[in-house]
Amino acid sequence: MRVISGYLKGRELLGYNVETTRPTMSRVKESMFASIQNYIDDSIILDLFCGTGSLGIEALSIGASRCYFVDNNKEILRYLNKNINNLDINSKSIIVSKDYRDSLLYFKNNNIKFNIVLVDAPYKMEVMEEVIELVTKYDLLLDKGILLLEYSFDKLKDKYNNLELIKSKKYSDKYVNIYRKIID
Repeated sequence: MRVISGYLKGRELLGYNVETTRPTMSRVKESMFASIQNYIDDSIILDLFCGTGSLGIEALSIGASRCYFVDNNKEILRYLNKNINNLDINSKSIIVSKDYRDSLLYFKNNNIKFNIVLVDAPYKMEVMEEVIELVTKYDLLLDKGILLLEYSFDKLKDKYNNLELIKSKKYSDKYVNIYRKIID
């Protein structure tokens, strides 16, 4: 697997073939990032369930200023660390080794907010509605912030609290929904 765009384009990412990972297909990743391209420059990113960091690294490659990578799988985090070191993006990367609930609470308690939250949970975990609920309850998105979800099981609504669906697309057995925070 490789970075598909930006200044790191073509650079190899390690760990895509580890049994517990399920990397986003390149064409899906390319389409996802084309959809949010206008929101990425100088943004603060949260890559929740980051795995080896493919989505967050892609965001950094095309102009994000910082990415928080969250996962609690120690083996996968070793690959993430190698990817960050190999790509020399340490100064832009923060690794949080916690489960998603604990990490979202940590961000709330430390008043850390994001321009973009990327969520690609393991497909066997039907957690998207809970993640949406926690992101909105903890007010983790900055004004006009984006929540991007890649999922297969959950049936998601068009609106959640202050989040409104701006794009939805199906790729084979996967869905990508993009929500934007509404400003009152």
